[in-house]
Amino acid sequence: MHSDGADVTGPEAGILQQIVLTEDVRAYVLTRKQNFRVCTSCGGPILLPVSVKPPKPSDLRVKVGDHTVYVSLYQARYHDVIHAGMIPRFRDYY
Repeated sequence: MHSDGADVTGPEAGILQQIVLTEDVRAYVLTRKQNFRVCTSCGGPILLPVSVKPPKPSDLRVKVGDHTVYVSLYQARYHDVIHAGMIPRFRDYY
């Protein structure tokens, strides 16, 4: 796993927040060359392109190369690891 805690920024900057992205999620983001957001769905946390679910000002931001993974502040309270199980398994997403 890759720790990106030092790169996390957002409205809670005064609070240490460490978000870890697994290597497969980092590769997924870099391969698709776009920004993503971890948000809430009826099936649990999900990683979607920002073209589908735009980021909110309250989201935490994790840099992945030239791209950003936005993490819903609500989801960040419960998850400190972003893993492949959050990537939707429909269409050509994975």
